[in-house]
Amino acid sequence: MSMKAAIAAFVRDGATVCLEGFTHLIPTAAGHEIIRQGRRDLTVVRMTADIVVDQMIAAGCVTRLVSSFVGNSSAGSLGELRRRVESADPAPLAFEEYSHYGMICRYLAGAQRLPFYPLRSYGGSDLPSVNSDLRKVTSPYPGPDGGPEQIYVVPPVNPDVTIIHAQRADRRGNTQIWGLTGVQAEAVYAADKAIVVVEEIVDDEVIRSDPNRTLVPAHAVDAVVRCPRGAHPSFAQGYYDRDNAFYRAWSHISKDPQRLQDWLDEWVRGTADHAEYVDRLGEEFWARLAVGEALSEPVDYGRRL
Repeated sequence: MSMKAAIAAFVRDGATVCLEGFTHLIPTAAGHEIIRQGRRDLTVVRMTADIVVDQMIAAGCVTRLVSSFVGNSSAGSLGELRRRVESADPAPLAFEEYSHYGMICRYLAGAQRLPFYPLRSYGGSDLPSVNSDLRKVTSPYPGPDGGPEQIYVVPPVNPDVTIIHAQRADRRGNTQIWGLTGVQAEAVYAADKAIVVVEEIVDDEVIRSDPNRTLVPAHAVDAVVRCPRGAHPSFAQGYYDRDNAFYRAWSHISKDPQRLQDWLDEWVRGTADHAEYVDRLGEEFWARLAVGEALSEPVDYGRRL
């Protein structure tokens, strides 16, 4: 599908939308299309809420954020998110906070359709004081001292739709990822629907030649979208580098509400689609983010003679 068609079909006002990708393969282009289509009252679930979430909040798309980290990764702050959380300016943002591992456990519970997922890492933490969904249950098994044990649990998350970015897929949706893999597979399985955005669509034979890289199989995917450079300003391992200059610039852009809206008007609302966004940046810009080869050794899977 086209990005426009996929977002129109699967992202509704009021939906719970998961956007996953860790450090690279962040589904920025999908977030921009959600902005273009003017979606409202979304709950966004993202383990590491960053620039694309800041942009979606500023565009008026998001009323609730579920996350374990918020920030402009290694480069500063998220101006719009801070204004919403700290002073409800220009409107409040509901923020549900977990740890990284707590979010992973929520995806695992959601993917397996479990009622909750146990974890020990909230012992001694003050997160339960700000999130009433972090609760304790009595373990049915003896604790380390042989007696009853109270253990923290987190609820499942089951998004209406999960959107991930990946390097490649075939037309049926068998999706391959390499480099940092994050929790994309778990987030897809936890959701009712899944959109996979890829740098390229390849023949079946390419996928079959390297089956261990298939993290998300076709039966879990509802739409495949080809969108080259769709993770910018993050990177796609093997395709283009991280745009560190943009990350540094975003702190200054997002600090000023008017400057942020002007940026959205020019680069998101003012472009028809991600292809126009890419073209507007220009080939000289993309040449600076080009990456060289770092080939993986081929493996021999063998076959019957």
